[in-house]
Amino acid sequence: MKFMLNGQEKEFNGDMSMSLLTYLREHENITSIKDGCSGQASCGACTVEIDGKAKLSCVTKMSKVEGASIITPEGLGDYRRDVFANAFAEKGGVQCGFCTPGIVMRADALINVNPAPTADEIKQALTPHICRCTGYAKVVDAIEYAAEAIRDEKEIPAPTSPGKLGDRHPKYEAQKLVLGDHQYTDDLRFDGMVHGALKFSEYPRARVLSINTSEAAQMPGVLRILTADDVPGERVIGLITQDWPLMIAAGEVTHYLGDVLAVVVAGTEAEARAATSKIRVEYEPLEVVSDVYEALKPESPKVHGETNILAHPVFKRGDMESAKSKTAFVSKGIYETQRIEHAFMEVEAAVALPDGDGVVIYSQSQGVYDDRKQIAKLLGLPLEQVRVILVANGGGFGGKEDLSVQGHAALAAKLLGVPVKVHLTRDESIVMHPKRHPVWMDYELGCDAEGKLTYLKARIVGDTGAYASVGAKVLTRVASHAAAAYDVPVVMSEAYAVYTNNLPCGAMRGFGVNQATFAMESCVDDLCEQGGFDRWQFRYENALQDGSKTTTGQTLLGGVGVRRALEAIKDEFYKTKHAGLACGLKNTGIGNGMPDASSALITIEAPDKVIIDHGWTEMGQGVNTIARQLVCNETGIHPDLIEIRVDTKAEQNAGMTTASRATSLLGNALLDACKKLAEDLKNKPLTDLVGNEYFGEWICDWTTKPDAVTDEPITHYSYSYAAQLVSIDDDGQIEKVVAAHDAGKIYNPMLFEGQVEGAVHMGIGYAISEDLPMEGGYPLHTNFRKLGILRAKEMPPVEVIGVEVPDPLGPHGAKGVGEIGLVPTAAAVANALYQYDGVRRTKFPMKLPKKPRKKAVKLPQRD
Repeated sequence: MKFMLNGQEKEFNGDMSMSLLTYLREHENITSIKDGCSGQASCGACTVEIDGKAKLSCVTKMSKVEGASIITPEGLGDYRRDVFANAFAEKGGVQCGFCTPGIVMRADALINVNPAPTADEIKQALTPHICRCTGYAKVVDAIEYAAEAIRDEKEIPAPTSPGKLGDRHPKYEAQKLVLGDHQYTDDLRFDGMVHGALKFSEYPRARVLSINTSEAAQMPGVLRILTADDVPGERVIGLITQDWPLMIAAGEVTHYLGDVLAVVVAGTEAEARAATSKIRVEYEPLEVVSDVYEALKPESPKVHGETNILAHPVFKRGDMESAKSKTAFVSKGIYETQRIEHAFMEVEAAVALPDGDGVVIYSQSQGVYDDRKQIAKLLGLPLEQVRVILVANGGGFGGKEDLSVQGHAALAAKLLGVPVKVHLTRDESIVMHPKRHPVWMDYELGCDAEGKLTYLKARIVGDTGAYASVGAKVLTRVASHAAAAYDVPVVMSEAYAVYTNNLPCGAMRGFGVNQATFAMESCVDDLCEQGGFDRWQFRYENALQDGSKTTTGQTLLGGVGVRRALEAIKDEFYKTKHAGLACGLKNTGIGNGMPDASSALITIEAPDKVIIDHGWTEMGQGVNTIARQLVCNETGIHPDLIEIRVDTKAEQNAGMTTASRATSLLGNALLDACKKLAEDLKNKPLTDLVGNEYFGEWICDWTTKPDAVTDEPITHYSYSYAAQLVSIDDDGQIEKVVAAHDAGKIYNPMLFEGQVEGAVHMGIGYAISEDLPMEGGYPLHTNFRKLGILRAKEMPPVEVIGVEVPDPLGPHGAKGVGEIGLVPTAAAVANALYQYDGVRRTKFPMKLPKKPRKKAVKLPQRD
C-alpha cells in the first residue's frame, strides 16, 4: 500500500488496523503530531491534513490512507511554517504548546478553502480541539493574522521587543512549540530504549492475595516484570505525608483504582501493555469508603491508620457572641463543589537512563528537586546519584506535583541497566493523578444594618481521596481564605481533609480558594438582597485594604488591590442587565511557617549566549520568558541571547512550581544575581565577561505556622487580588466576562492577558460544565470528551484589565497571576445566573438554560 507523506512516496505493508498517529510517531519518528487522548478522538492534538482536509490521525486507520496525500507540520513548506510560527508567537496564541501543532494543521486546512475566515468561523473550525491554557482568544487572533498574511502573500517576521519589563516580548521558544519541534517527554528517543507499562488495581479497596506474573513473563518482548519486592529503597513516598506506595505488595490493601501492582518492561509499549493484561491478581474485595461523611464516622473502615481525618485546620478570632448581637442580616447556606480533572493536554510520561551507579530522569514534573528526593528514597541512593532534567511540559495546573511514573521508570532503568520510558494513556492518567477537591461548605455570614460585615462561621469538609498528596494544605487554604477578599472582624472557620477510597485530590489551580470564594460570594449577594444594599458598593466598603486582617488574622501591610480592581469594573457593572460580581484573594504559595528559597545562576557562556540555571517548571505560564525579561531589565542583555536550563545537576534549588510562587521566588533570586552582573557591565563589555558566573538567592523565613500562637500572624508572604464581572444575556447564556486583576507589576502584558483568559476559561467550565463523577470508588467514565471542557465556540469574550498595586516584597512589586485568574470566576457566574432568574445555585456545575436555536435564514431564490 502506497501513499504520500509530506511530498514523499511511502510504502506500508504492516498492520492495516494501526492508527496513522502510531505510524507517524513510531515508524516515521514524526513527533510534531501529539497524542493527547489515546485514541478517544476528543482533543485534536493529532490533527493532520489528508487530501487537503483536517483529520484526526488517532482514529484514522492505515487502511484508509492508501493513495492519500498526508501533510504534517513538517510538510507545510518554509513560508507557511514561518507565517504560523510567527503569528502565534506575536499574538500570544501559544502557552504550553502541546495542542498547537494540531491547531495549526486545522487552521491551514481552513485557510486553504476559506482565505478570509471570520473569528466565528475559526472558532467553529476549532470545535474538535481542546486548549487548556489559552482560553482560545489569542489562538483565534493568531489564525486571523496568519490568514491575512497568506491571503496577501506577505511574510510575518519573527517577533521581538526591547525585552524590558512591560514589553510584549514573545514567549521563550514559541516558534518551536507552535510547529511541534519542541520535544515533550513522550517525544524523546534513546538508543536501546525499552518501555514500561503499569498494572493497576481492579478494586478501589481490596486485599491483594497474590500477583501471578508467570503467563505475562512469557509474552513476546517481555524483559522483566517488577513488583513491590523489587524496590531497593523505601517504597512509600509522598510530597508531605509519606503514605503513597510506589507499588502495592501481595498481602497489602489497595487504596484506589490507581494503585500500581506491577511494572512490565518490554521492547515496545504495545508488548508491555499486552503482557500487563496477562498478569493474574487474586483479590479479597473490602468495603469501600467513598462518602466523606460516612468516612468521618467512628465505625467507618480506615483508609490509613487510625482515623480518616488527614487534617483539621481551624482559624478563630474575635468575639462571636458580640458580633452576632450587632448583626441585622444573616445569610446561611450549604455549598458544594465537584471533583475536577486537570485535563492537561500532555499525559504523564518519564524516561530514565542508567548513569553509573545512579540514574538520570527526564521529567515533566512541577518540581524536579522533589522528584529527585523521592526517587533517591525509592532506589536507596544518595541525592547526588539521582539527576532529574526538566522537560518543559504540556500543561500541569497542579496535577504534575505528585510523583507519577517517574519512580517506575527510574526503578526499571536502574534494575535493567537500559533506558526505560513509561507513558500513561489518557484513561490511566485520569485514574492515577490527584484531582481538584470536591468540597462541602456550611456558611453563615452576617452584616449590620449599614451593610458592614460582622462575622463568618464556616464548616468545610473536603474529600482528599486515597492519599494525602497536598490535601492537608488545600483544605487549610480553603479555611484560611473562607472570608475571601473581605474584611470580616470575627471568624470561625474550620475544615476537614478526609481520606476516602476515591481518586486522590491535591493541588489544582486556585488550590481550594475557588471553592471558598463560591460560598462567600453567594452569601454576600444574599445579604445585599436582604438588606437592599448595592452589590458593588457593599463589596467596595467591605473589601480588604492596607491594614485589614485576613481570615487567619494576618494584617495586610501594603499592596492590597481589591478596591482598585472593583473600580476597574464599576462602570461595566452599572450598565449590565444581568451582572454577577465576585472578588478574589489568593495567597502566593510561600509561607505557613515553612522557610522557602530559590536560587539562580547566570553564566556568560559566549558573547551571544547567556545561560540561566534555575529550578522552576515551564508549563505554559511563561516563567522562562519572565526570567529572561527580568535579566534584560536589570542588565540590558537582550532576552534573545538568553537560554534557560532546569537540571538538578546545577543545584539551583527550588520548591514546587505551584501557587504562583515562581515569579516571586525566582524573580527575587535573579534580582540578587543581577546586582553583580550589572555592576560588571558598567565597566566591561559582555565579551570580557565570558566564563563568569553570577549566583543569586532569595529566602523567605519569616512567616508563621497556621496554628502559631502569636498576636501578629504572618501566614503568607503575599497575596494577589481580583474582581470579575460576568454578564448573562436574556437567553441565560454567558455574554461576557470582565476580569480586573492586580498583578502588582505586569512584566509582560501579552502573557498576563493570556494567563487570565486561560484561567477564566477554566473557571467558567468549573462553574457550568466540568465534572468527574464517581460512584463507589469508581469514576463513571475516563473519557476526555465527557469532562465538560469548553471548546472555542463556547467561550464568551473576556476583557482583561490590568491593575498594578505593587507588592512591598515582590520583585519590582510583582504578584502571582496564574492562580488568581479563576478564583472569582465561578462565583461570579453563580451570582449572574441568580440575577437572571432569581434562583440561588448552591452546587457546581450549574447547567445553563438550553440555548435557543437560531432560526434559519431563508435565502431568496434566483431565477
